[in-house]
Amino acid sequence: MDLFEKRVKNLGPLGMYAERADGYFMFPKLEGEISNKMVFRGKERLIWSLNNYLGLANHPEVRKVDGEAAQRWGLAYPMGARMMSGQTDYHEQLERELASFVKKPAAYLFNFGYQGMLSVIDSMLDRNDVVVYDSEAHACIIDGLRLHMGKRFVYPHNNIENLRKGLERATRLTNQTGGGIMVITEGVYGMTGDLGKIDEIVKLKKEFDFRLLIDDAHGFGTMGPTGAGTDEHFGVQDQVDMYFGTFAKAIAGIGGFVASTAPVIDFLKHNMRSQIFAKSLPMPMVIGALKRLELIRTQPELRTKLWTIVDALQSGLKKAGFDIGPSGSPVTPVMLNGTIPEATMITLDLRENYNIFCSIVTYPVVPKGIILIRLIPTADHNLEDVEYTINAFKEVRQKLDEGKYASEQIADITNL
Repeated sequence: MDLFEKRVKNLGPLGMYAERADGYFMFPKLEGEISNKMVFRGKERLIWSLNNYLGLANHPEVRKVDGEAAQRWGLAYPMGARMMSGQTDYHEQLERELASFVKKPAAYLFNFGYQGMLSVIDSMLDRNDVVVYDSEAHACIIDGLRLHMGKRFVYPHNNIENLRKGLERATRLTNQTGGGIMVITEGVYGMTGDLGKIDEIVKLKKEFDFRLLIDDAHGFGTMGPTGAGTDEHFGVQDQVDMYFGTFAKAIAGIGGFVASTAPVIDFLKHNMRSQIFAKSLPMPMVIGALKRLELIRTQPELRTKLWTIVDALQSGLKKAGFDIGPSGSPVTPVMLNGTIPEATMITLDLRENYNIFCSIVTYPVVPKGIILIRLIPTADHNLEDVEYTINAFKEVRQKLDEGKYASEQIADITNL
């Protein structure tokens, strides 16, 4: 079969719904200033689906620095891969400041967070090494593991006893191959908001010889006394071997970094193919990240405001009888019982009648019969937003219990 014909006949599990879903359920267009309220399909909505945790996306100091950097440097400079012609003092400064912030000797920048995690796994492991990883690992971790030619063992989410069994198997294998062991977990799991059991994982180092890599995309800037991450939250920064953070969440930009020992970072910078053969992160992104990191360090009130909203939202939802799972982070999942068609109708009702825009997740991401509404509180939200949303959710739950969403015909979203 012709390759093109093969692909257009089978558009995939998401693409098969593109004709009805694109522009509304998938690839929606949010317009206007990044904030708690933006415009969707011509109407202002209350937005709970942006990872702009600290409200830095449109912070006046950030906007000023972004504009000045773009004016001074343009978006092309530096023109080349860092190894060849794309190295600058500012890239090195950002790496030093990131490393210092997360209490590691050294750090290295990535153009994208997703690409970065994939690259770290690919570069650090060879066919003799063994990986043990959490079953709820992010797609970037899974894709990195697909490049690994050695053995890998998965343990049920946050199940430390099963992790121990995986480490036992890994140890037996590496005793034969002469390889090493890497354990990979996330700091904050972005769908449900619960924390990786980093404090319990590091205790296993007394029994097993392994290195620990944590993906802290949602924890960097939000967790811990200074915002340095989930390992700081648990007080185990010195026991995490490799710390990975992204700029796409709390820093409100593009890029990412990994921090570790100086020899390991030196190895990565000379061996990560995605960085050796990719253009350097543009200067405005670097200058902008430096400013954002400065604000995270010097304006703790941003994190205080975030957690004020988080606490009000999560405590209010619990008081109203909603199940928000084990979240220990700003990520706030609301679990309801219902079908995929009901989830579709809830999405429409929230957006069109309540002017609330949030992400709704169904099977196969969550078990059949479960509807997960994911809310992302930020420092841009206010307590009025919280109260309005909780009241709206109460009404939505009542409609769901009464079967109103099941009895409705799904609207033609192209005419909304």
